[in-house]
Amino acid sequence: MALIRSSSPHLHKMNQTGHVMRLVLMATLPGMAAMTFFFGWGTLINVIWASLLAVGFEAAILKWRNRPVGFVLRDYSALVTAVLLGLALPPFAAWWVTLVGVFVAIVIAKHLYGGLGQNPFNPAMVAYALLLISFPVEMTRWTVPFVMIDAESSWSVLSLFDTLSLIFGSIDSALIDNYTGATPLDALRHRGGLTTEEAWRQVPVLADGIGAWHAVSAAYVMGGVFLLYRKVFTWHAPVAMLGSLTVLSTLFFIVQPDYFADPFFHLTVGGTMLGAFFIATDPVSSATSNKGKIYFGIGIGALIFVIRTWGGYPDAIAFAVLLMNLTAPFIDQYTQPRTYGHAKANRGMKGDA
Repeated sequence: MALIRSSSPHLHKMNQTGHVMRLVLMATLPGMAAMTFFFGWGTLINVIWASLLAVGFEAAILKWRNRPVGFVLRDYSALVTAVLLGLALPPFAAWWVTLVGVFVAIVIAKHLYGGLGQNPFNPAMVAYALLLISFPVEMTRWTVPFVMIDAESSWSVLSLFDTLSLIFGSIDSALIDNYTGATPLDALRHRGGLTTEEAWRQVPVLADGIGAWHAVSAAYVMGGVFLLYRKVFTWHAPVAMLGSLTVLSTLFFIVQPDYFADPFFHLTVGGTMLGAFFIATDPVSSATSNKGKIYFGIGIGALIFVIRTWGGYPDAIAFAVLLMNLTAPFIDQYTQPRTYGHAKANRGMKGDA
């Protein structure tokens, strides 16, 4: 019997881009549901609005570039970018904030560099960073979780219709102030003369509303574990990122507990888990080798702690990821694995390159 000889790779099933992106979209559902449950309809509205805009911008730019519209749209990469951006935005972000963000993510951060696979920076984080710098007021109006709402107060959780009215501007936007407040990261950073322990007892969002952020982080962990199980990405980047953030926050907390937050706080509030499992694992803008992913994740975790502690932005996920995106090509040059048939890996920049 004749044997069929063929070169590697040997795959039993095509792992198409569209299939991978659909898995990522599925993995965001627990976090999206948790955010909608605790913070109202705004997150879901932002995600849907951003998705519609992303598909429209993607189709328009593909048509302008004379690229096959239907074929490219079926890879779902634009939807993934839109969903990640929509999850990162405050629930009451105005419609035009989302529009500007999606335009920057799809048209500038993605297609300006050639489209999927060519962008050096994560498109969703480029858009988020630009929005945060350009519109600080709109981007820091975070919804108070429903668990903090007093049943005897004059206001309650906004309905779907009222939330739509606030986002799309058909009612007075000043009403937003009744439903918004500081995030735990922002509250702890601007706690005045209080120690960390005193802030936990006296600041309302830390004393009563912190559980909402813990639950959302747990939901993102569920989605991340699902992606790890389906082998969409490897463990290296998220574990390295969370590990470096844990080590640094633990060291500083041990030395000065009255000033620094404990590691559990850093891991379970803000966008830490979203960043670890859905942003740092971007196969295009991150390092490629397993060793490189570890260095890449360590850098993100360290930058998150540094910016949160001494920088001007409480969360810092977007800035940390974008800074490490800059280093990804350099990391790849020095972490190339040894190829079959060679005694050692070919690493570093060669003089005749």
